[in-house]
Amino acid sequence: MTSPRYILAGLMLGALAMLSAPASAATATVRIGTTNVSTDVGFFIADKKGFFREDGITVTYTSFNSAAQMIAPLGTAQLEVGGGTVAAGLYNAAARNINVKIVADKGSIQPGYGFSALMVRKDLVDSGRYKSFADLKGMTIAIGAAGTGTASALNEALKKGGLKYSDVKIVTMGFPQHLPAYANKAIDASITNEPTVTRAVQDGAAVRVAGNDQFYPGQQVSVILFGGDFIKAQPEVAAGFMRAYLRGVRVYNDALKDGKIAGRGADEVLAILTEFTAIKDAAIYRAITPSACNPNGSVAMDSLRKDFAFFTEQGLIEGKITVEQVVDNSFVEAAVRKLGPYKAP
Repeated sequence: MTSPRYILAGLMLGALAMLSAPASAATATVRIGTTNVSTDVGFFIADKKGFFREDGITVTYTSFNSAAQMIAPLGTAQLEVGGGTVAAGLYNAAARNINVKIVADKGSIQPGYGFSALMVRKDLVDSGRYKSFADLKGMTIAIGAAGTGTASALNEALKKGGLKYSDVKIVTMGFPQHLPAYANKAIDASITNEPTVTRAVQDGAAVRVAGNDQFYPGQQVSVILFGGDFIKAQPEVAAGFMRAYLRGVRVYNDALKDGKIAGRGADEVLAILTEFTAIKDAAIYRAITPSACNPNGSVAMDSLRKDFAFFTEQGLIEGKITVEQVVDNSFVEAAVRKLGPYKAP
């Protein structure tokens, strides 16, 4: 018969083993809304490399066509995290007391990293019809959607040519649809994102006349969003999520070199992108101009204010709201205090 003291000792050892179990064991599930594009790379790297798990987090993904579709689920606690383009709809939702916050950079335009570009149909460039920004006057130009960063970027390009937004005809369509529209001569120009930019050039459909970094450097293209309930009810989980996300972004930044994904760890980053996104050919990601992403997380407030002013001029902002009311920098600030500032390789 086993002595009671040995049973007690065994129970104590078992309890100690449980207490000393790795802190990385998953304790919270975070639901992320994504558009499954390359600017989601920080999520994907943090997931694949186990950074979320190390902070006690398991993540799940739900796909959306745009960030606009994530706002309601974020506001009703059906999602904790989302990411995508900042649009007028986000500010209008905030004005209606839907509590969603911009908390970090997910993609931006920096010198050499013009992920979005002004394209002009090749025959118009070859014939000399287009020579400079001023020649956009009267053209039919495609953007991704009204009230988004692509519309504001086009406005900046037009200003470079001394033109107004009303000097051109605007049509909206998804970026992949720009290709057949060029082929059918339904559009003359566009603000288009990668990888469609590279595809249009390779197909001979359009010319990349200027990256957005040439006429709108520093533009905040995409952001991370936290639902208000997530911030209020799970602040420690939200803080851990941000730390893990920034670690993923820093791996991505290490892999950037000379305007391409060609730096340290590039092969690993390319493998992760082809695993998590619809593009399964790594050669496409090698060819494109990738987006920049701030490895210290903060968003470009000047760009957000410029876009907001443009949305207001277009009559797209409803109610009283400011950019500052929608941005919460506390999570990236706390993460950088914990991780330290990013150091390039």
